[in-house]
Amino acid sequence: MSLIQEKSVHDHAAVRAGEPPALPIGTSRRGPSALLSLLTAAGGPRYAAALAVDAVGTGLLRPFLLLYGIGVLHLSAGAAGLAMSAGMVAGLLVVPLTGRWIDRGARTLPAAATLAVRAVGALTLLVAGGLTGFTAAAVLIGVGSQSWPATHAAVVSTLTEGRLRDAALAAGRSLRNAGLGAGALLATLVVTGGAGAIRVLAGVTGAACLGAAVLVHSLRVTAPRAAVGPWEPSEEAAGPRDPMRRITLLSVANLPYAFCFDILEVALPALLVLHLQASPAWSSGVFVGNTVLVIALQLALVLRLATRPRRVVMAAAGVALALSYLGFWAAGSLGGTPGAAGIAVVSVLFTLGEILYTGSGTALVTASAPPALLGRALARWELSMGVGRAAAPAVLTALLAAGPGVLWPALAAATLLGALAVLRVGPGE
Repeated sequence: MSLIQEKSVHDHAAVRAGEPPALPIGTSRRGPSALLSLLTAAGGPRYAAALAVDAVGTGLLRPFLLLYGIGVLHLSAGAAGLAMSAGMVAGLLVVPLTGRWIDRGARTLPAAATLAVRAVGALTLLVAGGLTGFTAAAVLIGVGSQSWPATHAAVVSTLTEGRLRDAALAAGRSLRNAGLGAGALLATLVVTGGAGAIRVLAGVTGAACLGAAVLVHSLRVTAPRAAVGPWEPSEEAAGPRDPMRRITLLSVANLPYAFCFDILEVALPALLVLHLQASPAWSSGVFVGNTVLVIALQLALVLRLATRPRRVVMAAAGVALALSYLGFWAAGSLGGTPGAAGIAVVSVLFTLGEILYTGSGTALVTASAPPALLGRALARWELSMGVGRAAAPAVLTALLAAGPGVLWPALAAATLLGALAVLRVGPGE
């Protein structure tokens, strides 16, 4: 059975006719219809269902993992936090191995494995009796979570190509954000029921991830033979325009970009509550508004910018993020409620920058990577994301402790330098 024939049943007719799945660019299809079409373009309804189940399950997991360690296992906050950090570090260490597995031709098997590992991690919480068990669960969850983005991108890249691939990745992110929000809301409601409810939540999360793993594995997609094979050392050292070297440089330039994911969760709440003495409701409102905008605009903007070079879009994202950081600085100087309101307004620009960044970064890597090194290219990209996100809380809080006049200009300058590097050394897609 060929690779394309392994796609969903709804796509078989188009495959037999020698036509790719329709992309709603330049057509009248918009909104939910376009989203559904793109979600099923890579892997069909089963893979789309797996994405939804995984997103809700991950949304359930995030709010209660620390609470599980503290409220159910009676660990100290410091010990539980250290265990969770160990899990994220372990996940980062496994990412390069996942990339090499992908380069051996595997596609849905690694993706299913990451979901299965997360399922085992969630279920391990149910039998954990102390710090050792909680750490083991955190490591399993970290390994599965850190490897998932690369495996998902590899699946989509194998079943789609060109701008269809970009749009399918964007549709997946929109669905994931919606699922994360729904899962987090459900978890927030459930954890009010105490330790018993939190244990049930762990079981439900494990079952959700396991179900998603089964759905993904059932697709049995592998890379075409042309995309599998050794990479000759002489080719890897071909010169400064070598695609893998450029992807490595792009991953380094990505480090300041990756800090943006902790702005809403770390920097802005601290700024609003500690420096402006504003109500925590402002922080929650900004976070909710960001989530809604990402869900609503992610796919539309990717489709709108389909004719623009991905490298240029990513650089533009850096400029938008940098301007928003300076906007946060200016708004915060107003103080009190006016400052909080100004930050809420500027957060719209920040969200647009985030959307452009997430819509172009992974797409640029997948479009530029040699087929036989897709896994390693994605691994390098995800490592830069993971390292940036791991460093962000400590760096952001340290800079904010020195004052907003240190935090925001430093972030803006670093991100602008990253944007310039993307234009100069990034792959030419």
